[in-house]
Amino acid sequence: MKQEKLRNLRKLKGISQEKMAKILSTDPSNYSRKERGEVRIHEDEWKKIAESLSVSISDIKEEEEMVFSNKNSTFKDSAQYQYIQNFNYSIIENLQDYIDFLKQKICELNEENQILKSQNDFSS
Repeated sequence: MKQEKLRNLRKLKGISQEKMAKILSTDPSNYSRKERGEVRIHEDEWKKIAESLSVSISDIKEEEEMVFSNKNSTFKDSAQYQYIQNFNYSIIENLQDYIDFLKQKICELNEENQILKSQNDFSS
């Protein structure tokens, strides 16, 4: 269960197993075994992992099952709930960036339009 949370959070943050292996000073195959639960993750490694994912250790290691519900779905544990929340925030941030980009383009096009209109006025 912990390893599934770890894998989901790592993927959510866009960190590869290779990069995580470097963070833990191990090779990618060993890290992969740790993530699958075949090899124990030591406490100091949990700290490094949590720091690299910008989460608390308890967010990854939480053992007890908690249920979060909303109108549309039920989440069986806090990591899954956090994963969905982070995913939603990520989408919102991306959309906001795109909106800002489009606003900038609109301003640029309006300025270009004004220049073209003024040139057209001189031609008439």
